Amino acid sequence: MIKISGLTKRFGPITAVAGLDLTVERGEVLGFLGPNGAGKSTTMRMVTGFVVPTAGTVTVAGHDVGEDPIAAQRVIGYMPEGAPLYEDITPVAFLDFIAAVRGYDGAERKERVARAIRLLDLADVAHRPIGTLSKGYKRRTGLAQAVLHDPDVLILDEPTDGLDPNQKHHVRSLIRAMGRDKAIIISTHILEEVEAVCTRAVIIAQGRLVFDGTPVALKGRSLSHNAVTIRVKRDAAAQARTNLATVAGVARVVEKPATNGIATLVAFPVDGKSIIQDVSDRLRRDGCPIEGLTVDSGELDEVFRRLTTTV
Repeated sequence: MIKISGLTKRFGPITAVAGLDLTVERGEVLGFLGPNGAGKSTTMRMVTGFVVPTAGTVTVAGHDVGEDPIAAQRVIGYMPEGAPLYEDITPVAFLDFIAAVRGYDGAERKERVARAIRLLDLADVAHRPIGTLSKGYKRRTGLAQAVLHDPDVLILDEPTDGLDPNQKHHVRSLIRAMGRDKAIIISTHILEEVEAVCTRAVIIAQGRLVFDGTPVALKGRSLSHNAVTIRVKRDAAAQARTNLATVAGVARVVEKPATNGIATLVAFPVDGKSIIQDVSDRLRRDGCPIEGLTVDSGELDEVFRRLTTTV
């Protein structure tokens, strides 16, 4: 549905996007990640045809965005950063205007507007001036215009920014549901959103691709992936630490300060491999009084920092 080839954008001496190659299929919800200034918003603007690339091509549903932007934009729903809106009109009037721009009229136009309001739960504020709405309702109004024409491709820049937890849950559920038969790109700074919504994660730094894979694979790159945390009585900690260090597959063991007579040990695996069974068997065999045993799935923020600071 989306094919990006050699996409490059320079602003004078600054290269915002550097030779990006990427494809997005129908049924994928792609989390587009990167630090501020990495080139995420610039890339999304080039995909939607609002910024002309310095080099490279973008096709959306088979339409070349450079050669036929209108055809491409017909199948795109786009919510830009900040969701700019006309603040002196109401959401229903704004959506009616968008429906007219999209070429709808009569009963279908009314139904499109009503459906968008229903999907984004805007009924309570539909007739209030947009300028008086909270940031969350403004974001939801911006998302409503993006989905109004039921597009095959959605490009969403920070779709849950400013939403409260209930609103985030609603929007994330909507995106997951739409993602079954659309191609969706979401730019976000919220790493938990990648796990909650996305089927795939892409990270760029300084305009270059540094990761492309599933959220599970991304988390698997964490230094703490499959690390085992063991809670034991303080007087058993020294022996447990010595014994754990001899377990095959354990790279190192770290002891944290004891609290209320309980010590915490963390056994880190070699190459992120699973060591829980070997660790558990060794402690049982040694008769170590275990107070608790947990396995760490990894930390996305730690992986993100390493990937984006080593480019």
